[in-house]
Amino acid sequence: MSILERVRQARGNGEIDLLLTGCRLVNVLSGRVHPASVAVADGVVVGLDDGYNAKRTLDLGGKYLAPGLIDAHVHIESSMVTIPQFARAVVPRGTTTVFTDCHEIANVMGVDGIKYMMESAALCPLEVYVMLPSCVPATPLETAGAVLEAADLEPLIDVPGVVGLGELMNFPGAINGAPDVIAKVELFRGRPIDGHAPGLSGRDLAAYIAAGPDSEHECTTAAEAEEKMQKGMFIFAREGTGARNLEALLPALNADNSRRCCLCTDDRHPSDLLERGHIDSMLRMAVGAGMSPVRAVQMATINTARRFGLAGLGAVAVGYRADMVVLDDLESFNVRSVVKAGEVVAEEGSLLEPPAAAPPPGSSFNVSGFRAESLRLAGGGGRVRAIGLVPGQIVTESLKVDAPFENDAAKADASADLLKIAVVERHRGTGNVGVSFVRGFGLKEGALASSVAHDSHNIVVVGGDDTDMVAAVDRVVEMGGGQVVVSRGKSRAELPLPIAGLMSPDPVADVAEKVESLNRAAADLGCALEDPFMTMSFLALPVIPELKLTDRGLVDVSAFDFVSPFA
Repeated sequence: MSILERVRQARGNGEIDLLLTGCRLVNVLSGRVHPASVAVADGVVVGLDDGYNAKRTLDLGGKYLAPGLIDAHVHIESSMVTIPQFARAVVPRGTTTVFTDCHEIANVMGVDGIKYMMESAALCPLEVYVMLPSCVPATPLETAGAVLEAADLEPLIDVPGVVGLGELMNFPGAINGAPDVIAKVELFRGRPIDGHAPGLSGRDLAAYIAAGPDSEHECTTAAEAEEKMQKGMFIFAREGTGARNLEALLPALNADNSRRCCLCTDDRHPSDLLERGHIDSMLRMAVGAGMSPVRAVQMATINTARRFGLAGLGAVAVGYRADMVVLDDLESFNVRSVVKAGEVVAEEGSLLEPPAAAPPPGSSFNVSGFRAESLRLAGGGGRVRAIGLVPGQIVTESLKVDAPFENDAAKADASADLLKIAVVERHRGTGNVGVSFVRGFGLKEGALASSVAHDSHNIVVVGGDDTDMVAAVDRVVEMGGGQVVVSRGKSRAELPLPIAGLMSPDPVADVAEKVESLNRAAADLGCALEDPFMTMSFLALPVIPELKLTDRGLVDVSAFDFVSPFA
């Protein structure tokens, strides 16, 4: 539509496409809730008054109308479904836009994986903006399926939908001026660059921000959020499945600074999406904790649009894209219907049209020489280092514990909640296997294995019996990727993930059912964790303190170097 035509439509000359009457408009620009009628033409809001001649008029009967919700940072691969199936789950809950960093599939498939995600996004009623992966692999301490340098990213910069550089997890490289890291941030100078620097403070934090990143989704305390906001960062308050930080960060937010806060889920599992919802669940939490509804909605809409520099997004106002959510109230945030670019796309919890799907890119596994002997930890004395789980967080503790020894090799001791953990390289056939110990699973027998292991997505396996651990890894390879619970050599529950070893083409509800079967099977074996596979998925990520394991060995994240599994 030309500017002259839009002016004509705004003045009420001619016929508009849609008129919503009887609205209580949540106006994130004025900070008020007020009566309005919303006129839409060619997917854009052209007026907030009555009297327009419309092809279609919908009377909302006093229901609330808010901008479409926006997720500031999400890895869609963590939902374990494709983008169309993800849209099928979140759009009816009010999410109309997401900013995704597809570094999960990029670590497996490189640029081909990124292109697959973009192709998938074009097929559904969800606006997907891409932050290109900055760290593939995340660190030099692991083996990924691809390596993306600045030269690999440069051809993608001007592709429609690409807005910036994804989370810069290699904060030591940024601070110390690593040439490959600096080359990437130089490439994206003037564009949004997402941060990822858990616990970073003082001058190191200042140096990191000076390198380019200006957002942070890893804050776990109000004090951390306040320092990072003071030094210039946007705070992405996160409420995922494995890391739930929103409640802890709310005390840092007030009417004067909340414009610098956005909401994000980062990683949410299928059952979490179905049971809790998406960004709508975070609105319920914020308002339930005492935040004003308008301020909460601002953090889920206009704040995010402005952070990413996208004019015309994030508000219901003249000249803004007509992405809108009809709500029963501003407490439950129950979504009645969703309008995307002026078209009603969801009602009463369902998309009006089923999503299409892009041709799957497949999956590849190249595991070489893995056997029980690969899990043997010989020598070192009677004490070992163990990764200590922290309930509700993806950070871990670095423990030093006594372990039983047999034939000069350290063994697991399920009775003392000391299990073996291994990361098996699955991309290049290197034969790399990192082995250590972990405490906090509570597993009494059997083994759990998964090809979802951030960020390089090698195979991670936890168990008290080497034979079951081998059987679990073998089954993941046979499925072409997925998750499995094994006991006494037999699979007790499993979830195939044939798309890059990360995603299923099935609906979220079907995947959630299989995930629940996995969790029940793990619980039957004594596992104390509600979602052990989500926990496992972060134990191979050597950018989250304190102790993590990669295919190359045990990593002290604070030192950013390998340490012996023996204490």
